[in-house]
Amino acid sequence: MKAIILAAGQGTRLKKYTENLPKGMLMFQGKTIIERQLDIYKSLGINEVIIIRGFAADKIDYPGVTYYENLNYATTNMVESLLMARSEFDDDIIISYSDILFSKNMLQGMIHTAGDFVVAVDDNWKEYWKARYGKVDFDTESMSIDESDNIRSLGENSPCIDDIDARYVGLLKFSKVGLQMITNLLDRDYPIYLNKPWMLSGKHIRQAYMTDLLMALIKEGAQVKASHYKNGWIEFDTNEDYERMTELAKNADIQRFIAL
Repeated sequence: MKAIILAAGQGTRLKKYTENLPKGMLMFQGKTIIERQLDIYKSLGINEVIIIRGFAADKIDYPGVTYYENLNYATTNMVESLLMARSEFDDDIIISYSDILFSKNMLQGMIHTAGDFVVAVDDNWKEYWKARYGKVDFDTESMSIDESDNIRSLGENSPCIDDIDARYVGLLKFSKVGLQMITNLLDRDYPIYLNKPWMLSGKHIRQAYMTDLLMALIKEGAQVKASHYKNGWIEFDTNEDYERMTELAKNADIQRFIAL
């Protein structure tokens, strides 16, 4: 099993801290976000790690890591970054966003959850959202999960709160077979959707989010499995996120959401 960290974007909503730095290189409690991810991967025997770089690529430089560059990071998004490493799709792969921290328990659960497409979801997200934003009806997206833990739909912005069965985390697992399905799907759809909306986000395919890719797989009839957790992660998406989590870490309140 390999891991891919998607770290090409600039993180414009964190610009106070990332004007000249990829957001995955933010320091948090003595280590960068990416360094913390690398530590967790290695602790569970995932030693083959790939990082997709883009903005300020030279700032991300860890020994023993394979690098690919998304030179068009400013005009593309996660799906395009993932495709930069398609030559690595010869094994099962864990994929993580570079602006999240996740627990060892969550990664362990993902490794052991069966399926070609597995998505980490937080069932207790409202508690985190209240600490993060002071409310739950902000910066939300839909997630509908059936009784067999198959995700039926996801990625619609600002849905009714009742339409959110869990929160998408930004940690996924694709099997070798699943990755072949993904490359086939994208090779087919890329020329069709270069200049028109692809999925729920309304983005063209080169600007597509990972949730768009998952929705495309669902529409193709693939089973996209939810792997359930109660907390166990945090995200650094805005200046306020970083400052709030730093403050919580000072008095150990952050342990409610993730053990560091």
